[in-house]
This record gives sequence, structure tokens and C-alpha cells, in this order.
Amino acid sequence: MLKSHGALAGSRALLYHRSVYSSAKRGLDILGSLAGLVVLAIAVVPVAIAIYLDNPGPIFFSQVRCGLGGKRFRLYKFRSMVVGAEALKHLVENESSGHIFKNANDPRITRVGRFLRSTSLDELPQFWNVLRGDMSLVGTRPPTPDEVQHYSDRHWQRLHVKPGMTGEWQVSGRSNVRDFEAIIDLDLRYQVVWTVWYDVLILLRTVRVLLRRSGSF
Repeated sequence: MLKSHGALAGSRALLYHRSVYSSAKRGLDILGSLAGLVVLAIAVVPVAIAIYLDNPGPIFFSQVRCGLGGKRFRLYKFRSMVVGAEALKHLVENESSGHIFKNANDPRITRVGRFLRSTSLDELPQFWNVLRGDMSLVGTRPPTPDEVQHYSDRHWQRLHVKPGMTGEWQVSGRSNVRDFEAIIDLDLRYQVVWTVWYDVLILLRTVRVLLRRSGSF
């Protein structure tokens, strides 16, 4: 299932999943990201106006995340929190267990931001990350460096695939799944059952989840 890449991430030898080498998966990513960028171009003006009127400041939010093999990249989203939210993170209780941060009533999220998150419109700029090759349409949630530094070897296996805009976690409860080990189970299951057609199935399931606006905050 895994192919050796002949590199090291810390003390761990990198073993990339076979999906990383799939031209069909990459083709799906390119087509999907191009379509998504068209939607982004249509949505950017009204979304930008709404964000600025609600909480003046930058329209886009960027953050360093860890992708394939732990390689760092800059992820882009529409800003859904108040300006300076990262500096206030220590004041918010983490309601998840393990190396992931979630709070259902995070006070840093703006009114417009809650709408953007519930509809996943905040993630539209990530289509640029997919086109660049930092991410895939389907994969694992891209963690932050401070999360990764606490990973065990089991946790590190989730970095054997590219991070995705959607994946097993998002279609299996999204933010309602707050146990990190349960998320790891879903990520590893994805690697076992993966095919390009399985990616298509997850994309279709994602559309259903988005229409129901279920499990996102």
C-alpha cells in the first residue's frame, strides 16, 4: 500500500501512500480545483464585503500547515474569526481530546464567519492549494506544526497522503468527531480502502453533508 520515498521527517522514514503517485487522482484534483476557482471568483466580492462589514480587516486568512510527509505549506481561507484571533487562542477552551483544537462556541468566530463555516464557503480559497499541489480534493485534515510535534508514529501515518479539502472525517461527522484517535482511525481507514472512485464517492457524500450543513462550526 505504501511506497518508500527515501527521505526523513525527523527520525521517521517517509512512506508515501500509493495515491500520491496516481495521475488519475491528480487529474481529478486539477479539474475540481479549476471548477472551484471559478466559484471562488464569483463569490469573492460579496463574501469580502460581508467579512469586512462584520469585522474590518483582512479578507483572507492564511496559516502554516503540515502536508505530505510533514512538509509545511501556507493554507488559505476566507477569514471567519476576529482580527488577531491566533493571539487569543489560549483564552478558549479546547473541547476536543488529543492533538486537535475545537470549540463549538468559539467566541473568536464572527457572525459572518459562522455562516461561512456552516456552508464551508470559508474553504473556497483552498482550491488554490489543490491546484498548486499542496493539497488534494480528498485526503486528511492538514494539521498545524504545533499539533504535529506531538505526533506518535501512529499519528504520523496520516501524513502519508496529501491533506484534503474533504475526507473521511468531514463526511463522518465533521466537527462532531472530537476525539483525535477516532480521527486517526478514519484517516488510516481511508488509506486502506482508497481508490480514485472512492474519492469520487467521498466528494458526493461531502455535497450531501454541505447541503445539510451538518457537523460544522
